[in-house]
Amino acid sequence: MKILITGTSGQVGYELQRSLQGLGEVIAVDRAQMDLSDLQQVRDVIRAVKPTLIVNPAAYTAVDKAESEPALAMRINGEAPAVMAEEARRLGAGIVHYSTDYVFDGSKPGPYVETDPTCPINVYGATKLAGEQAIAAGGVPHLILRTSWVYGTRGKNFLLTVLRLAAERDELRIVGDQFGSPTWSRTIADTTALLLARLDAREGLLAAMASGQGGIYHLTSGGSTSWHGFTEQIVGHASVAKKPTVTAIRTEEYPVPAKRPHNSVMACARLADLGVHVPEWQTALALCQG
Repeated sequence: MKILITGTSGQVGYELQRSLQGLGEVIAVDRAQMDLSDLQQVRDVIRAVKPTLIVNPAAYTAVDKAESEPALAMRINGEAPAVMAEEARRLGAGIVHYSTDYVFDGSKPGPYVETDPTCPINVYGATKLAGEQAIAAGGVPHLILRTSWVYGTRGKNFLLTVLRLAAERDELRIVGDQFGSPTWSRTIADTTALLLARLDAREGLLAAMASGQGGIYHLTSGGSTSWHGFTEQIVGHASVAKKPTVTAIRTEEYPVPAKRPHNSVMACARLADLGVHVPEWQTALALCQG
């Protein structure tokens, strides 16, 4: 199997290069080689590589900036996946695509399941939903893996921001009324590899993806917390001379351009049904911070 991975300078793409090695020949491209805002380049790269499987973690992920750049966010998150689906159909290939908890509006009192109605409340979520819909309508074997609150040791993410601020400030004022599941980028990559291996062992990967075992899966760490609870855990593990006080604030006290869902916790029962289990968020964070 020839696997094309996009966005390999990003958090998840970087980890996927390692995690997917055992499944086939991995061809890794970063933004310089395949810029998702250039739809013709997306076509050209796929036609040159001729992959069996396209794995697409690349995305426009600047949630607040997307409010002022909706067309660019839609091109990268919605139109580029549509092109990938078209090219995959030409090749007889499959797609693994990553999406987000922000396709939901956050009004559900409990964890979201894959079949819950979507209703994004910001531009980023709307563009990611468009990407999901384009791939689902593309007539190709596919997996759409929704994840949330992604962090890691590289790139721009909440963990690295908190660690920087913890070394600079005596107090961190963090939103305490939004809830989700912090998920390590390495957890996402390793779980993806395990899921693909399980499906391949059952009936062949593309056949499984084209059957009832394809479609949408929620892939997050187990458990949930608030941004404030996540911060407390990060600071607790941090190697700083003096640990700052972490104070919970309301969403209204930290105004940003994009609205966030108050609850974006997702249930991962579909993964569990395949024997794929994801570690608790606290366990993964401790491993990441080492």
